[in-house]
Amino acid sequence: MILDFSGLRVLVTGGAGGIGTEICRELHALGAEVVVHYHRSKLQAEDLAKEIGGSAIQADLTKEEDVLNLFKQIENLHGSLDCCVANAGKYPTESLPAWEISGDRLAETLDLNLKVAFYTSQEFLRRAVERKRGSLVLVGSTAGVHGERGHADYACAKGAITSGLLKTLKNDIAGTGVRVNAVAPGWTLTESKINDGLDDSMSKTALKTMSIKKLATPKDVASAVSFLLHDGYSGHISGQVLEVSGGMEGRIIPGVDG
Repeated sequence: MILDFSGLRVLVTGGAGGIGTEICRELHALGAEVVVHYHRSKLQAEDLAKEIGGSAIQADLTKEEDVLNLFKQIENLHGSLDCCVANAGKYPTESLPAWEISGDRLAETLDLNLKVAFYTSQEFLRRAVERKRGSLVLVGSTAGVHGERGHADYACAKGAITSGLLKTLKNDIAGTGVRVNAVAPGWTLTESKINDGLDDSMSKTALKTMSIKKLATPKDVASAVSFLLHDGYSGHISGQVLEVSGGMEGRIIPGVDG
């Protein structure tokens, strides 16, 4: 038996990105009507929406009014949402020790990860609680579980999503029939990672921390998201974090000199 999302409407934020695109494609393949959210990737989002027979809607998720307008547009075009994947986020590529991360970078990283997840969750859950049904999946990172050298800002943001935010949302919706869970991807082979210089040396270092000796693919993450979204397969699961990390147990931490 495969997951069946026929008749369900799903919003995927950051849907035009590497992992987001695969989530959208997988949910469409399983029968869902998918709304592809984007911020600046207009052409990619519109091409993807055309491919999967969905719609692409722009919003700056760091702005409350944009998030509200996004949900209003979805309701006008498609009706109420059944599920939401809060996937939008940004990874700062430059590796810096915590004491060299500027206040501006910290604020931007928190805004583009934690704030967008918070605002998206607010608007989806506000409506889901009224309907007494719905499933939300937050996308975190193993950086928020194990830490990540050179990216204290990103680890803080993702860690907050999969700990304090997730656990509190789970309690806030208690007794409503609504569920919220999270995935925490580890090293995932996306096009952006390749463009940022993920080479054989980096891959071998990452694999040393993992019991499954391969990097994840975006499809690995999309499959985990689909499982957590579906009431028929994970209907008694809420407030949980599913790591998609190949059995990662930590990170290799070199000294300052290598």
